[in-house]
Amino acid sequence: MAALISENFKFVALFFKSKDVVLFNGLIALGTVASQTAYNVFAFDCPCSSGRNYRYGLAAIGVPALVLFLIGIILNKNMWTLVSEIRLRACRKVSVAATFALLGSIMGRAAVAPVTWSVLSLLRGEAYVCALCEFVNPSSLKDFPPGYGRVELSGLPCQAVPTEVLPFWLEIERRLKYESQLLGWVLVAATAVSVFLLLCLKRCCSPLGYQQEAYWSHFRSSEHQLFQRTADVHAKMLAAESVKSFFGFVALDNEEKAQLQDHQENKNVIPSSMWNQITGVYLYRENNGDPLYSRLNKWSNVPTANNTAARDKEMETFA
Repeated sequence: MAALISENFKFVALFFKSKDVVLFNGLIALGTVASQTAYNVFAFDCPCSSGRNYRYGLAAIGVPALVLFLIGIILNKNMWTLVSEIRLRACRKVSVAATFALLGSIMGRAAVAPVTWSVLSLLRGEAYVCALCEFVNPSSLKDFPPGYGRVELSGLPCQAVPTEVLPFWLEIERRLKYESQLLGWVLVAATAVSVFLLLCLKRCCSPLGYQQEAYWSHFRSSEHQLFQRTADVHAKMLAAESVKSFFGFVALDNEEKAQLQDHQENKNVIPSSMWNQITGVYLYRENNGDPLYSRLNKWSNVPTANNTAARDKEMETFA
């Protein structure tokens, strides 16, 4: 039974790992849906005042979308990869294709939440109705009483209007919700077409076949996991040496002691130049027909016979 549970768990983990981008974007969209719904139920309150409705309605649609977009950029590790590239090499060796691909990845991931928020806001229509109710042309409403204008129309969402104007609220609301939902569906269609075209462009411009691109994805994921685990042990070894030199001993649990004993001979301090060589923007490259799947993979395959200067030059050559 334990073996069966373990195998099923591995299968589920592999399934989620192979679809991590889709699932991650889906979770972001679901979280945005929940947040937007909660905001409309508990926080949205049209001011029903001429001049304020417009600002409040547009802010309810645009400001959360902008905040979500910025949060998406901040949380995207590719953003800081690009920042590191600019800081270390001033983008001297970055091609236009690499920059476009990286920025496209950053913007695409960051746009999931704000687009979802904007679409939901437009499909629900409350913010749009609040923003534009005062701009409805009274002459377009049949039998609208004379002497009333924007001030009275702005109070319709709260129904704080004269009794002569109140019967027109349903027609105005229906008209504005039609416009809002139409804009929402147009945004959905534009987003879907844009994603389709970008995926087609990515496949057409990729130098790899479908199977090798899938392999590249698995390679980067495995390399990242192994690198993080190894870096954790290496950092722990150096930290243990520092603590021991100060106190004369270091308190380690059995697992940590076993890890440190297995790697006692690898306490070398990695210089900053080596860290900089494996940090930065990278697209797929080949060296004499051999694939180089990452900056670390490229660094480990540079045939310089421990010549540091030659390695530095070679790393700059095919960045």
